[in-house]
Parts: sequence; structure tokens; C-alpha cells
Amino acid sequence: MVYFARGGFWLTLGQIASSISVFLLAIVFANLLPPDTYGIYKYVLSIAGILTILTLRGMDQAVFHAVARGFEGVFFGAVKIKIKWGLLSAIASIALSAYYYFNGNNTLALSFLIIAGFLPLVDSLDIYHALLRGKKLFDISSIYGSLSQVGSVASLVITVLITQNLFAILLVYFGTWTIIRFVFFIITIKKHPPNQNCDPKTINYGKRTSFVNILDALVSSVDGILIFHYLGAVNLAIYSFAIAPISQLKSLTGHLPSLALPKLATRSAEEINGLLKKRFATLFIIGIIISLLYIIAAPYIYQIFFPKYINAVFLSQIFSLTIALALPQTIFSASISSKLTLIPPKMLYLWNLPGVIFLIFALVFVTKLGILGVIIGRLISLIAGLIVNLIVWKKIKKVEAINLS
Repeated sequence: MVYFARGGFWLTLGQIASSISVFLLAIVFANLLPPDTYGIYKYVLSIAGILTILTLRGMDQAVFHAVARGFEGVFFGAVKIKIKWGLLSAIASIALSAYYYFNGNNTLALSFLIIAGFLPLVDSLDIYHALLRGKKLFDISSIYGSLSQVGSVASLVITVLITQNLFAILLVYFGTWTIIRFVFFIITIKKHPPNQNCDPKTINYGKRTSFVNILDALVSSVDGILIFHYLGAVNLAIYSFAIAPISQLKSLTGHLPSLALPKLATRSAEEINGLLKKRFATLFIIGIIISLLYIIAAPYIYQIFFPKYINAVFLSQIFSLTIALALPQTIFSASISSKLTLIPPKMLYLWNLPGVIFLIFALVFVTKLGILGVIIGRLISLIAGLIVNLIVWKKIKKVEAINLS
């Protein structure tokens, strides 16, 4: 309990600071940037999110899991591999720039050319959090994360107050994040150098989970691409502001898997299962209560802070239902991650199922129901995700029982 109280305090404090800074940035964007400019900005970020898949996102979780078990020597090898693969992100961004240039869209052509130079590093350097949290240094990770978020937001706010130029905003966004993460990466390895203990399975497992979760990573960004393509930049801006408050509310609990994993990694699946049953129901009820409170408060929030996007209220209220589904998922995620290496490799592909379901529903509904169709797809995919995790967890318990017998 002392461990959870201390770790939870720092991670929650850091997330609150981050959420407040992001909320302030949203107010600035909503009131100063034209909707079409903001829509293009979000579209570029959505594509960038897909391109950074090539930096092997699953490697961070694999390193976190290894460090939590004392195998810190995998850290530098993981960093090098992420940067090498990240070079493909830059090449893909340059190719996109050329595509839009030859198709007469100079705005997107220059946008993707600007971000190409940052893509190999901006996501790869963030792996220092895996080292810190694996060592249970949640306070330091939280402080570094909060300072990074505040620094990035401050830079963007100043930029938007000076100019509403899209290219300047993109340059500041990616440039600031890359520099800040590089600074904290260097500080981390100097103050908390990893030991030499290595788990030879970690790197390969990090690659495998990255490849398996490609579809899941695509889904996290594809909604913006679909809306931009079928409904235009202005509707993408509306959608972005409809989901933004909920995304920040959910992020307040995003630290739970990181906090729980180092402790769960030392327990058996049977021990974890007893805790999982109790916490799942409790978190689901809490999620429903938060959703209902938000539905009541949403009209007032938008009238005060986002008056240009008052038509996003209903969409935001519907999207708030995802809280009730996502909150219990946090403890599920931590439990499964703590026993990651017990999952049969072929079974990892089950995690693609929610993404496939979302893509199908989003593609079918976006032209018929517009933004609402994409949100319905999100709700259905979250339900599918819970079912998949239940199946995976049952398999983990079975495998561990066989190994112990």
C-alpha cells in the first residue's frame, strides 16, 4: 500500500500537470487557430503517429518488463534498434512529401518534409521512461514527463500567439519534443545507469510485439485520417475537440499499468487473478459514474472554453462512454503485461482483432453517420478488446499452471 500510495501520487501528480497544460493548449488552439488549419495539423499528427510505428513501439514495454525483473542491460540495445528502424519513418515521410508535391498539395508536402528529420528520434528517445519506471523511480519519471509536457505546451502557446502558420507550429512541436526528450534521456542514463544484466529474449520479444501490434497502432491514428479524407479538415477539428476532454480524463488513469506491473511481475497468475476480479468490477462502476458526470457537465465546458466547437458536445457525450470500458482495462493490461512472456507468440495476433473490428465499423459508418460512426466504432472495438484480453488471460493462467506442475 505504501508503494502504491507513493508511486500513484507521483504518477497522478505528473498526469494532472500534463492534463492541465494540454487543456490550456486546447483552449489556445480552439480560440486562435482556424478550424481548417487545426484540422490539417491534426491530420499530419495522425500520419506521424502511424509512421512512428516503425520505431518499434512494443520495445518500450518489453524493456520496462525486463528492467522490472532486473535485466537492465537490454536498454541500450533497444534504443539503437528503435533509432535504426526509425530511419524508415523518415524515408516514408519524405515519400509522402513527394507524393503530395506531385499532386499539387504544397501544404502537406512541406509539412511531411518538415517532420521527416525528427521522426527517427522523437519517439525512440522516450524509452528512458521504461528504464525509470522499471526501476520503480516513478517520481523521477513523472517529474521529467511533466516538465517535458509543460515545456512543449509553452513553446506551442507562444508560437500560436505569435503566428498561426502551420509550418511554424509543426516545426516547434516536433523540434521541442525531440530536444526535451534528448536532454532527459542523457540525464537519465548518467544519473541512473542500467546494469549489465541481460535477458536475451527481450529484444526479440520487443520486435515481435511491435509487429503484432502494428494494426493496433494504426487504429490509434486512422480515425483522424478517415475523417480528414471523407469529411474534411473542419470535421477533423470538430472530432478532435469532441474526444479531447475524454482522452485527458482517461489519461489520468493511464499510469496504473506502469505502477502495478513491477509488483505484479513478482506474483503468480493465480494470485493476480484474485486481485483482478475485485478491481475490475470496482473500476467499471467508477467509470460509469465519471461518464455520467461528464455528460452533465459537457455543455457548460464547451460554452466556456470551446465556444467555436459547441457542435461537438453531443459527440463528446457519446464518446465519454469509453471511460467505463477503458478504466477496468487498465488493471487487465497491467496483469497481462506482467506475464507477457507466457503468452504463446501466435496468440499475440488476437490483439489485432479489436483494430480490425474498428476499421470495419469506421469505414462502413463514417460515410453514413459521419463523426458519430467513428465514435460508435471506438465503443465496439473497446468491448472486443476486453473480450480478447479475457481470452489471453485465461491462456496465461493455463500456461503458468503447466510450467509449475
